[in-house]
Amino acid sequence: MPRYRAQAEIREHTALGDAYVRSLMRGQLRAALTVFGVLALTVGTLPLAFAALRDATAVWVVLGFAAYPLLTLGGWWYVRRAERNERDFARLVKGRPAP
Repeated sequence: MPRYRAQAEIREHTALGDAYVRSLMRGQLRAALTVFGVLALTVGTLPLAFAALRDATAVWVVLGFAAYPLLTLGGWWYVRRAERNERDFARLVKGRPAP
């Protein structure tokens, strides 16, 4: 029974189980806010970049080609981080040590 104690704690909504779940939620929120912050900083500075470029072709190149790889990279990083958080949580709940 001690092997599955964390699962019982979560299922019974004890203080320890709630702490486990809050820990997972905090990790997921931290990853989401990190990606959001980088995206907001990048997208927020685009008007300054466009004002400096003053060339419609360059603006469309930045919008069409430079922005999407950054969005894709941010999404890829977030998904990998969220999956790692969930794997670590599952390992914790099952009582297995981290590799």
